Amino acid sequence: MQQRSLQDKIEQAREILSQALDTTIAADTVAVAWTGGKDSGVVLHLWRDLAQRRGLVSPLVALNLDTGVKFPEVLAFRDLVAANWSLRLLVARPACTPETVPVAQDKARCCAARKIEPLAAAIRTYGIRVLFTGVRRDEHPSRSGRAYREAFADPEHIRVHPILDFTEMDVWAYIMEHGLEYCPLYTQGYRSLGCMPCTAPPDADAPAQERSGRDKDKERMLEQLHSLGYF
Repeated sequence: MQQRSLQDKIEQAREILSQALDTTIAADTVAVAWTGGKDSGVVLHLWRDLAQRRGLVSPLVALNLDTGVKFPEVLAFRDLVAANWSLRLLVARPACTPETVPVAQDKARCCAARKIEPLAAAIRTYGIRVLFTGVRRDEHPSRSGRAYREAFADPEHIRVHPILDFTEMDVWAYIMEHGLEYCPLYTQGYRSLGCMPCTAPPDADAPAQERSGRDKDKERMLEQLHSLGYF
């Protein structure tokens, strides 16, 4: 199979975003699921570029999940970019406390309470119809067969994955080409950013694997978490 160029993938991502916009009732019902990480940062930039080309004047909506155990560097970077780009930043926070749902003990329950439930509540509360994500096929085996568009019933919305075909190298090439800022944790050896208790720099035994620094128990249940409403 012929290797596709990064430019081809960028054009495809722009077309996917454009199609989603064309079928959406109002631009303010579209949001980027923005973690503060490199992948969703590229999607945010692609969406911002398209919005500017289309002459959309409303602030772009970025939906962020603040689980309460995110890296301070990620939150500071999120707020910096939101201010610099004049985004409408929606921050979804969990209703649980460390006492009601202990952090990272039962990984499935922790993710459900701190990610899945707040995400669903925010989509419902803010009337989001289309959610763009930074999901990539090569990042995790559970995402290898993912479609570009997914329909969810509760709450009803469409998830669109514009950079599904990007590799990790493609993401960094895009960032460098466009001079985008990125979270300083990447310069400290991190390659994938999640919650603090479940994220470390790449495992020395598997340095080639992008998510090898993520908690192994949680990584094994990503497909299950996706079926419950996670990315």
